[in-house]
Amino acid sequence: MTSSFENIFSRKLTQVALVSTIFIIYINIAWVPWEVSFLHECQYPIYIAYFIFRFFYFWLFIYWMLRHNLKKMDTPSFIKRFATNFVFSLIPFGLFWIVSQYASVWLSQGHARTSIISFQFIVISLFCTFVGYISWLFTLQRNKEQEIERLKMESLQSRCEALANQINPHFFFNALNGVSSLVRKKEEKKTLEYVSKLSDIFRYILQSDKKGLVTLNEELDFIEAFLHVMEVRFANKLSCQIDVPAEAMSLHLPVLSLLPLMENATVHNAIDSEHKMNIKILFNEQGELEISNPIYPKLTPPDTNGTGLNNLENRFMLMKNRKIRVENDGVTFKVILPLK
Repeated sequence: MTSSFENIFSRKLTQVALVSTIFIIYINIAWVPWEVSFLHECQYPIYIAYFIFRFFYFWLFIYWMLRHNLKKMDTPSFIKRFATNFVFSLIPFGLFWIVSQYASVWLSQGHARTSIISFQFIVISLFCTFVGYISWLFTLQRNKEQEIERLKMESLQSRCEALANQINPHFFFNALNGVSSLVRKKEEKKTLEYVSKLSDIFRYILQSDKKGLVTLNEELDFIEAFLHVMEVRFANKLSCQIDVPAEAMSLHLPVLSLLPLMENATVHNAIDSEHKMNIKILFNEQGELEISNPIYPKLTPPDTNGTGLNNLENRFMLMKNRKIRVENDGVTFKVILPLK
């Protein structure tokens, strides 16, 4: 909820008090022609002054009561709220009743209608009580929603940390094998580049628990480093085609969104001389990122529980309020991530 009931009323409090005043004294406004017919011309100024006084008195009183109910009162009991408002209205009621009595004498209209004045002040107390109570309920609901969002974010952060922790050992041993392979081949330049990319990968993963959303540019930089290491592991049997325009690089997505998709492509498919894996990362006209790879089923299905894709879907719903799409026609596996 972007703005609470309390905030909306607070911004329009003067106007709300004005409309409420017109509603409360409508009966007095309706009686004006009838009351004026009994007055002498010399009593018109007193009558007009009394009418103006009554209007502004109610306006200020309702404004103060609404402000007090919205800003000061936080009791969850409707009865207590009404009782407090009723007690607060006694002194203003008494002062207004006294002024009305004097005005009635000056205008030769007998005594002021005490029953109508009492009714008006009771209605004001009830109205302000309802507004304050509804505002309290909205604030309570908003706080609960914020708490739920906070818990969701904490849960999401834990999942992200668990994902990073899961990747670290698995990826670490494969990375060491890659370093060992390059050292044995005495390819010093490639080894230094490989170690540099490893450093970028682990730095990004270790910092992922402090990030929620990252730019597409950051995520693709990480993926390029990751794929460089994977290409060494698969002896150039794995490649990636990235086609993303420069203007899309500033769009945001959850951190480590592309990593599970890269992992899935290598875990679920046979990658060898006959089955070269070419992963495509494309940006379509709908503002979506398409990640696709050919399907080369392994003879023995991998032992996975599918949590990576489910986790990614949950994180997109929570952070961007958008659903990812998965398409599998038996030939190509595609995941579509909405970025706009």
